[in-house]
Amino acid sequence: MTALMDATVEQLGALGAVTEMLVEVDRTIGSLLAARDGLLALGSRIAVEAAGQVEEATADGVDLATRAVAAEFGAALRVSDRTVQRRMLDAEVIVSRFPRVWRAQGAGLISAAHARVIVDAGRHLEDPAARDAYAARLVAFAQTESPNRVGRMARRVADRFQPRSIDARHADARKQRGVWVKNRADGMAELSIFGPAALVHGAFERVDAMAKAALADSSNGSGSRSSRDASSRDERTRGQARSDVALDLLLTSAPAGHDTEGMLGAIRATVSITVPVMSLIGASTVPAELDGCIPIDIRTAQLLAGTAAGWDRVLTHPITGALLAVDRYRPSAAVRRHLTARDQRCRFPACGYSARDCDIDHTRDHATGGTTDADNLGDLCRRHHSLKHRTPWHVEHLGHGVFAWTSPTGQTYLDKPPVQNTTIVTEDDTPPPF
Repeated sequence: MTALMDATVEQLGALGAVTEMLVEVDRTIGSLLAARDGLLALGSRIAVEAAGQVEEATADGVDLATRAVAAEFGAALRVSDRTVQRRMLDAEVIVSRFPRVWRAQGAGLISAAHARVIVDAGRHLEDPAARDAYAARLVAFAQTESPNRVGRMARRVADRFQPRSIDARHADARKQRGVWVKNRADGMAELSIFGPAALVHGAFERVDAMAKAALADSSNGSGSRSSRDASSRDERTRGQARSDVALDLLLTSAPAGHDTEGMLGAIRATVSITVPVMSLIGASTVPAELDGCIPIDIRTAQLLAGTAAGWDRVLTHPITGALLAVDRYRPSAAVRRHLTARDQRCRFPACGYSARDCDIDHTRDHATGGTTDADNLGDLCRRHHSLKHRTPWHVEHLGHGVFAWTSPTGQTYLDKPPVQNTTIVTEDDTPPPF
């Protein structure tokens, strides 16, 4: 037997008690961090008020007063005053601009990580009423989901409250594209690229595919009698191979320096783009989405759609956005496409691993009569696929893509499929409920 299969009742009881205590401790930590943000924001306000007492107060005067307060805090905490000042600015944003999120964290309803992704995605919302409505929807959603899933939904909901179109904002954001290097320890460094999401993801997919092929070729070659001996076998990890391939391409290929549209034609990787048909024909401003999580401008989506070899038609409910069906004109693996579109990521609670990299698992084993259809299949990453089969964790498909996971201690966690990006905005220009 493996894992917790042989655990006693007492051991499972102890595990359940530890889990409950861990949840309470995590809530307490989140509440304390919210309290710290409140104090840091109060320090910022004291600095602003002090600077305002001086006649003809300037921005420099406010900045100096804030530095002085940050230095006071930093000296007391034995932390760099620059670090403290950054924390003060972040705290002021959540306390003043997103008070609903701050209160929810203080009450232990959401964690600091949840609050951070909600604030980051909605930071550009200027209208107070829209910002509060956005926060209300995300706080409710965050109480049952992990931060990585909340981040995806937050970007989508924030866009619905944004008066400027994704195309206009993307045009401004593209002006910030760049490449920079950050030195690390032990003779290492990081190379970062900030650019249009479609290009960055397309480049990553190409590098990943090349790295995977290189590792597969090495593995196949070293396994034959006529190949190299075992000492020449490629022992690199997938990540190491990606790094090697990316640097090889950058150092040995001729630079072209094209902008977005010139390079989109080179993307042939398996990148999933969801484009609402009304947006594709120019009758709506609902943005397209890359891999179900990153909004992209409609112009980029139209260019990629124009070069696509085939189309998946995703049928969704016009109000809730729930997935109804996926079909295609040409025969192909329809069930696989349906699962990828429905699940988008691993179906274990809180896991954000992309469905494209997951295993398709029979909820009820095929050997015991489980059917091979959408009502008995789900995407599981390798980690959680193994967890399902090799530990006392149990999963049941409740229908409509809803999975109920039962832990070894008897706790049940529901995982619902994410809402699709074809939700229609209601007449009052606010997103429909989740």
